[in-house]
Amino acid sequence: MMKKIKRALISVSDKKNLRNLLIALTKYNIELISSGGTFKEIKKLKFKCLEVSEYTNSPEILDGRVKTLHPKIHAGILSKRNNKSHKTDLKKNNFEEIDLVIVNFYPFEKTLEQTNNHIKILENIDVGGPTMVRAAAKNYNDVTVVTSSDQYDELIANLDQNKGYTSLSFREKMSLEAFSETAYYDAVISNYFNKVQNNSFPQKKVIYGNLIEKLRYGENPHQIAAIYSKTKSLNIKKIHGKQLSYNNYNDIFTALTISKSLPKNLGTVIIKHANPCGVSIHKNNLKSFQLALACDPLSAFGGIVSCNFRITKTVALELNNIFLEVIVANGYDAEALKILKKKKNLRLIDASSFMTKSLLQFNSTNEFILTQTEDLKTFNIKDFTIVSKKKPKKSQLSNLIFAFNVCRYVKSNAIVLASENTTVGIGSGQPSRLDSCQIAIDKMNKFQNYEGDIVAASDAFFPFVDGIEKLVQSGVTAIIQPSGSIRDKEIINFANKTNTVLVFSKTRHFRH
Repeated sequence: MMKKIKRALISVSDKKNLRNLLIALTKYNIELISSGGTFKEIKKLKFKCLEVSEYTNSPEILDGRVKTLHPKIHAGILSKRNNKSHKTDLKKNNFEEIDLVIVNFYPFEKTLEQTNNHIKILENIDVGGPTMVRAAAKNYNDVTVVTSSDQYDELIANLDQNKGYTSLSFREKMSLEAFSETAYYDAVISNYFNKVQNNSFPQKKVIYGNLIEKLRYGENPHQIAAIYSKTKSLNIKKIHGKQLSYNNYNDIFTALTISKSLPKNLGTVIIKHANPCGVSIHKNNLKSFQLALACDPLSAFGGIVSCNFRITKTVALELNNIFLEVIVANGYDAEALKILKKKKNLRLIDASSFMTKSLLQFNSTNEFILTQTEDLKTFNIKDFTIVSKKKPKKSQLSNLIFAFNVCRYVKSNAIVLASENTTVGIGSGQPSRLDSCQIAIDKMNKFQNYEGDIVAASDAFFPFVDGIEKLVQSGVTAIIQPSGSIRDKEIINFANKTNTVLVFSKTRHFRH
C-alpha cells in the first residue's frame, strides 16, 4: 500500500547530509516542519520550513525541553488515515496529518564518552525525539519514520521509485529499525543509571550492541553467527587476510585477555581452541615467541599468536615459518607487513588500541543468561602466602606468579608448568586435576624445552596429596595453588617433607 508524503517533521541532532535530503523532499513539494537547531540549519541551507512553535501555535518552553510534545504533533503522527473517527478528531481540532518523521536523538552515548558530569548527561537524554519515533513506528501503516542519516539515500530512492510515495514494505522496515533504535537508546540510558548506582545485577537487565559483522558461520558450518559491540566498531583492526570466523574471534579475545595481563609491550601468547598452548615474557621479543612456540609446537600449528609488542622484520620472518590462522600485535613495521602479507589468507590484527575493561561477561543458553564480572584481578605479593618451610627465591616467586596468571586463562581443571617466565607444559580442561597434571608433565617431557627450575600452578586447590606428589616426582620444585581444601595441612606437610616450595593464593581462578 503506497502512501503519499505531504508533510514531514524533521528534528535531528546529526545534521550531516541534510542538503541532499531537503532537495529530494522539496522535489515532491513536501511541507517541512522543524524546531530548534534543525530549523535554523534548514533555513541556513535556504529551504522553506515552518517552525514547530508556529505550527502548533505554542512556544518552546522549559529551555527547549518541551517543543514537539504537543497534541497537534502526535495526533498528526498517530492518526489512522482510514479511520473516520480519527479524521473527525483532526478536523475538529484543526490538526493536520504528518506523513514523514525524520528524527535522530540527542547524542547520549557520545556525551558519556566526553564527560562524567551527571547534569550534562541528564540534559542529553532525549524525550521528544524517541516519543515521536515510537509514535511514527507504531503507525507505520500510514507514516514513514527515519532515524539515521544513513537511511536518507534509501528514503530518497523509495520516494523516487514511487514518485513521492513510500511503499508499505519500506515503512515496515523503517519501523523495525526505529524500534531497535529507541530500545538501544533506552538500554544505554538504563545501563548508565545502573552504573551510577553501582548495580551490576538489576531486576531487569538490558543488553545492547551494534552489529559489527555477520560471520561466515558459528563454531560449526551449520550454525549462524555474528559479532556485536557496545561501541560502533571494535578496538582491534583487521589489516590483512580473509574474513574472521566465530572461532577466530573467540581465540583472539582469549589471546588478548592474556596478553594484556602481561607486562606492558612484553610477551607472546599462542592460543589453540581458546586455550593457551604457550606463553613467554622473555624480554627479547623474538626469543619470547620461540620459547612460547617450544612449549607445544604441535598444538600451535594452525593456532593464533598474540604478540604483546610491535612486530619487526626479524619476528615476522620467524612467524612465517609456521602455519598460523591469525597474528595479533601492537602494530607492525612496514617490512614485517610486507613479509606476512605474502600469505593471502593469514589474518593480521592490529590490537594496539585494545584495552581490557572491567565489564560483565555473558554466557547464554536458550532463554537463560549467566553473567559475572571479568576475572581481571592484578596479582601482587600480598595476594599470596608462603606456607612451606622452604622459602622461594625472588626469581622463583616471580615465576610462580607468572604461571598462576597464565593458569587462570586455561580451561579448568588447569595446571601450568613454567621455567624462567615461560610455560613448559600446560594441562587443561580435564574433569580430574590429576589428569591435568599428567598432561602438563607429558607435554614438558615430550618437547624438553626448558632450562632451570620448574614451577607449577593450579587454578584451584589440590583435593588430595596425589596431585602435588605427581608434580614433585616430575621435577617440580615449587607449587602455587589456592587454599581451601580440608587437606591443606596434609599438602603442606608433604611439601615440607620433599623440600618443596608451596605458596597459597587467596583467590581461586576457574575458567569454564
